[in-house]
Amino acid sequence: MNDRARQATRLEAIGGRYDPWLLGAALALASLGVVMVASSSISQTATPFYYLVRHLMFLAGGLGLAIWAMRTELKTVEHYNQLLLLGCVGLLLLVFVPGLGVSVKGAHRWINLGVSNFQVVEAVKVFFIVWLASYLVRFRDEVNATWIAMLKPLGVVVVLVALLLMQPDFGSSSLLLAITAGMLVLGGVNMPRMFGPVLVGLPVLAVIAIAEPYRMRRLTSFADPWADPFGSGYQLTNALMAIGRGEWSGIGLGGSVLKLNYLPEVHTDFIFSVIGEELGFAGICLVIGLYALLVGRAFWVGLRCVEMRRHFAGYCAFGIALWIGLQSFVSMGVNLGLLPTKGLTLPLISSGGSSVLMTCAAMGLLLRVSYELDRAQRQVALRGELQAGVDTAPPVSDSPAAAPAAPAPAATPAPAAVRGTSRLRQRIEPIFGRTA
Repeated sequence: MNDRARQATRLEAIGGRYDPWLLGAALALASLGVVMVASSSISQTATPFYYLVRHLMFLAGGLGLAIWAMRTELKTVEHYNQLLLLGCVGLLLLVFVPGLGVSVKGAHRWINLGVSNFQVVEAVKVFFIVWLASYLVRFRDEVNATWIAMLKPLGVVVVLVALLLMQPDFGSSSLLLAITAGMLVLGGVNMPRMFGPVLVGLPVLAVIAIAEPYRMRRLTSFADPWADPFGSGYQLTNALMAIGRGEWSGIGLGGSVLKLNYLPEVHTDFIFSVIGEELGFAGICLVIGLYALLVGRAFWVGLRCVEMRRHFAGYCAFGIALWIGLQSFVSMGVNLGLLPTKGLTLPLISSGGSSVLMTCAAMGLLLRVSYELDRAQRQVALRGELQAGVDTAPPVSDSPAAAPAAPAPAATPAPAAVRGTSRLRQRIEPIFGRTA
């Protein structure tokens, strides 16, 4: 085997490692979620641990999806990006199929899988992030240079949002639009061009928000929940009372009073209020710190991937970071009275089968990104060592009896563009969102 083949074999044998900060933050949030689901739901049914057992079953399924994602090469995921986009549209249409779609309180957001209902928008979030990451890789230069390349993903998300509003699901629609805008900005879109769609889209969203009477009531109750504490302001007033009772250190795990049929959706949308009541300001700071660590580390991993020209991996990390960061901010903001009431769960903490399954899958994809980044960094380092060894090693003759070769004429120094390490230097040249 020649030296070049041996070098290739050594490079291919190198593996990576999963980012310990991402893994630790995700496990900590999921563990806290198990504890708080058990505490908040214990009085919701005649069977005290019904929701806990259900949550653990979905968490086990989510762990399986995460492990599968962690072991799947990103190039394989990217290969199916077009099918994933078709899957987004197909899933959002399935909820309207009689016998398959399930209506709850007038909303058509679920499909019946037999053993449980599945909220399709949770899968759409993951599929769309992967498709948009692939699109930004394929049209990286065009997105920055032309209107049509920038408007294509916006047109796709408008179609998805239209289907979501038919369900209706205004909260997920707004979240999907925000993720798209954030990924386009991080993908290098021309910012002056981006202002046009934003200036058009914001008034349209405002009109949609106030067009429905129940959304208008949410806005007015958010401004002054105490004006109607037993009507439109019921959820927010109870959430604020729960957080206020917790004070600095909380009243103790399991000691919440507001979870006793006073606070609705206590194990899903308003679980953060129970955390504030039982664990206090310290518990709230812990949750916020864990999300900040998870989201911040995901952005860091994405930036390192883009610097190494692994753009698909980097954009996937950006998309997941935007999703988790925005959704957790909205969920906590609703509980704290900073935002109008929206039906968004707290990622990795709230109970809810669809959310748990797809959030775990997204965490597995994010950990795979960190694995391939670490593997690429190790390969680059080894390639540099091997190249340095080849450059410094003396020539060895295959025949001991061979006559010494005549001295070669002096050559002019090679320019930097063709030196041995030029390809390595070019590979790790930082490029953010577009080629130089």
